[in-house]
Amino acid sequence: MLLAVPVSEDKGNVAEVVSFLIILLLVATGVALISRRFRIPYITGLVLAGLAITELLPSRIGLDSALIFNLFLPILLFEAAINTDISRLRSTIKPIALLAGPGVLICSGITSVLLRLELGIDWIPAAMVGVILSITDTALVIAVFKEVSVPHRLVTLVEGESLLNDDVALVLFSLILTIHETGGLSALDVVQEFLFVLIGGALVGAALGYLSIGLLSQTDDPLGGLLLTVALALGAFQAGEFLHVSGVVAVVIAGLIVGNFEHSQVTSASNQVTLFSFWEYAGFGVNTFIFLLIGLEINIITIWQTLPAILLAFIAYQVGRLLTVYPLLAFVRFFDKPIPMRWRHILLAGNIKGSLSTALALSLPADLPGRETLLAIVLGIVLFSLVGQGLSLPWVVRHLKLSYRSKSYQQIEELQAQLMTAKAAQDELDSLLKAGVLPKSIYEEMRASYQLRVATADRTLREIYNQRSEDSPENRSDRTKLEAIRRQLLLAEKGALTDALRKRILSEAVVQERIKRIDELLLKLEDD
Repeated sequence: MLLAVPVSEDKGNVAEVVSFLIILLLVATGVALISRRFRIPYITGLVLAGLAITELLPSRIGLDSALIFNLFLPILLFEAAINTDISRLRSTIKPIALLAGPGVLICSGITSVLLRLELGIDWIPAAMVGVILSITDTALVIAVFKEVSVPHRLVTLVEGESLLNDDVALVLFSLILTIHETGGLSALDVVQEFLFVLIGGALVGAALGYLSIGLLSQTDDPLGGLLLTVALALGAFQAGEFLHVSGVVAVVIAGLIVGNFEHSQVTSASNQVTLFSFWEYAGFGVNTFIFLLIGLEINIITIWQTLPAILLAFIAYQVGRLLTVYPLLAFVRFFDKPIPMRWRHILLAGNIKGSLSTALALSLPADLPGRETLLAIVLGIVLFSLVGQGLSLPWVVRHLKLSYRSKSYQQIEELQAQLMTAKAAQDELDSLLKAGVLPKSIYEEMRASYQLRVATADRTLREIYNQRSEDSPENRSDRTKLEAIRRQLLLAEKGALTDALRKRILSEAVVQERIKRIDELLLKLEDD
């Protein structure tokens, strides 16, 4: 069972489920429009919308942890993994490994001790909740990074930590669950089980990933390739669980292999673009549904009744994160490129809880002492985290001024604005002349004045670019902007070809050949 809806024996149950899905899609569309209009993080808007419509739905709709673990989580992990460049991940692997390995153990340990002292709960429940609250959800953080420019290494650090953080936390949670069910494990057994689950999951993921690469290389059908990767994402998780190793690790390793081998021309460029576009949309769709369902799952009355405990737990896991991030990353400078203090502030402010924390909370054993209270605490923290930290994070990122903007950079943007406005005015003048609204003499006079502005701005820009060093921060930012423009132009070319094929203006052979070249250029931009 995935969606926990009231079930009847008649055929109306299917129609009811479909109605729920339609309502969720309409709500998500409204949230997308409103969040863009008021500059609210989309994910925060989804949670708030879920809270708002709970009482308006004809029946209660709930979220089953099986939905997240067996469907949503593999899709999200695979989407993140195939879009992760191993070369970039390797360049930041040392701080990532510190945060995702010892960091999870230290953070969950500190949080567990504080929960034990603050709330007086037993050690096993405290340890479980401590692990749940040590997990970071970067969906909202990455969404903010797309709106506010930050250094690429910081983005890699955040994404890489989350990718490995989930693996370690889930293995740790399963060990604590085993201790709860069996009554105890020796320290040696814990270490052996921990390594067996991690290494076993990696081997399963590697085997399935390389097998999929072989199959992908044998087909040039983009739809077949998509189906294969979907089967790989869901199947790797199930295979790992069946073999009693980490399904999460298996999905991540398989995704990393497929995503990075795709760049080595195992399949055609068109297939690669189709594949990455599909998984981008899949990740977006899954995040949309999961955060709406989280909003529907949260009961405000229960949250209010357990508010003091939620606030204490909120303090506990933030203290655990603080005592993990700052000391561990302070040691990085001894063996790797130092992590700036402002980046550590972002890692603390972006310590947001989401889908995986919710799934683990829902999967807490029924016989666990105080389970309902613990569930309310975690869901309350998820709500506070997504709303409170989610709304404040864009301000924090802007306030820290992570992107370097010199006076010359501001001058360049002003000149670019002058170019854009002057050319837009010239286009409008051309339209007025063509429509017969404007006499030609007045048109030529006005167009000449705008042309002077264009020439002046263009000459000044060229002089500034010629004076810069190749590796200056401004040049790197300009290259990023130019890459985005080139991508937009290539997509426009691709759209024109697709439209010509649809109208039967060009033959399919010619269109497909040119689209193949365009896709190769798009992939080259992605690699750079």
